[in-house]
Amino acid sequence: MTAIGTLLARQARRRPRDTAVVFEEARLDHASLHARVDRLARGLAAMGLAPGDKIVTVMRNGVELLELYWAAAISGLVIVPLSPMLRRQGLCALIEDCGAAAIFTDAACADAIDEVRGQLRALPEGRIVVAGGARPGHVEYRDVVERGGDRHRPRPAIAPDAPCSIIYSSGATSRPRGIVLTHRVRAMYGSVWAAAFRIARGSVVVHAGSIAFNSAFLTLMPALHVGATYVLMRRYRPDAFVEAVRREGGTHVMMVPSQLAALLDSPAFDAGALSSLEMICSIGAPLDGRVAQALQGALPGRLCEVYVVAEGFMTLRDRDEPPSRLGSVGRPPPPLEMRILRDDGSDAAPGEVGEIAGRGPLLMAGYHERPELTAQTIVDGWLRTGDLGHADEEGYLYLADRAKDMIKSGGVNVYPRDIEEVIARHPAVIEAAVFGVPDDAWGEAPVAAVRWHPGQIDRDGLRTWVNERVAAAYQRIRDVMPVDELPRGPTGQVEKRVLRGRYLAGERRGE
Repeated sequence: MTAIGTLLARQARRRPRDTAVVFEEARLDHASLHARVDRLARGLAAMGLAPGDKIVTVMRNGVELLELYWAAAISGLVIVPLSPMLRRQGLCALIEDCGAAAIFTDAACADAIDEVRGQLRALPEGRIVVAGGARPGHVEYRDVVERGGDRHRPRPAIAPDAPCSIIYSSGATSRPRGIVLTHRVRAMYGSVWAAAFRIARGSVVVHAGSIAFNSAFLTLMPALHVGATYVLMRRYRPDAFVEAVRREGGTHVMMVPSQLAALLDSPAFDAGALSSLEMICSIGAPLDGRVAQALQGALPGRLCEVYVVAEGFMTLRDRDEPPSRLGSVGRPPPPLEMRILRDDGSDAAPGEVGEIAGRGPLLMAGYHERPELTAQTIVDGWLRTGDLGHADEEGYLYLADRAKDMIKSGGVNVYPRDIEEVIARHPAVIEAAVFGVPDDAWGEAPVAAVRWHPGQIDRDGLRTWVNERVAAAYQRIRDVMPVDELPRGPTGQVEKRVLRGRYLAGERRGE
């Protein structure tokens, strides 16, 4: 298995004039993409960046972000893509944790970087680069490209097990979890998912979600691996999405449930315009049965669903599974393996709920500078996901609950603890617990059960206070549920399942 930086050169040799990337008005063939990335890689070296350095990106979708991914790969740099929705302390904590040697942003996200620039004491001067226009005090992206010149430079030798990227969870806890993925793992994303999704040279992958999130690599890597066309949209709008699929003859799309629901509800939905699709993949949260049935009716034989743990385990319910499998998230694609574990570490029987564990070539190298947590998470070569589920006799996985209490909002993993730490800073709050509830637009939304000193704050005031201080927009709480006490189990842990049930049963009012 080679480092993934070789993929661009290979496609440029084999199919130089085939379309590689489409973004708005830009259309790049494989030869042009390789040339642009190669020059950018030389520009990164001219900046003084060396193999092993971490470069953070806080950018919207665009050609520049794609170029940075591959320029980093051929340079031996470690790419750290952060959500463009992160702000203030949430952003600063992750930049500092990875030890960024440079930050790349764009005009839309540059203000967020400027807000925390004074706190980034370890970041060298002249290492904030802005794409899409000049910004006082920062380097322009095009200037970095121009520094690369036209003279070829030898590329560093990169071992397959060298770090390629660090992917952070959505939050900003006091101890961030940076998932280290190697070149070997990223290359396996290409081969495993090209086979599982049936992505081939003539395929056209359309992607409307942010490519800052790890799930985007499930179709991005296969597209490059086989030399398919990758159509990237700046943002998701149902009408623009339908038009992009129609115009480009899209064959493969991957969307979060809220996007699929919005597509079906849009006046722009047109099954005929989407008839070229061979795969519609739902990812990021459980897909509502009504949405699944509607998609199956309008575009039969195309819908599949993926369950993803970024640390290195996935399952796929394929598009040709019978309707009876709609409640399942499928089976691991080969060569991944799965176990369902009891508390004592033994294998659960079919139908018995336990912790989901997996192993295979997509497994992370570990958490960035967190060896103890890595050892707790990868045990005897098996990734302990912390999620609960059961498998049937044929190995199909059914999710039962999330042992880590993670909230899936719009395809983004939201950790309640991150929000709870913000709530706890309010002087009137005694204690709080955050849990997810169903949301038509986002799949799930955070709600806070809070015990506070009477007379010092009200529900709406607390919700506003919290939502002004969380690190990202997807961490904003939808509601506050006042409680006299938080329900706790025998071990003292808050029983969030009880809180969720009480909230959904109508216990939402009162002070």
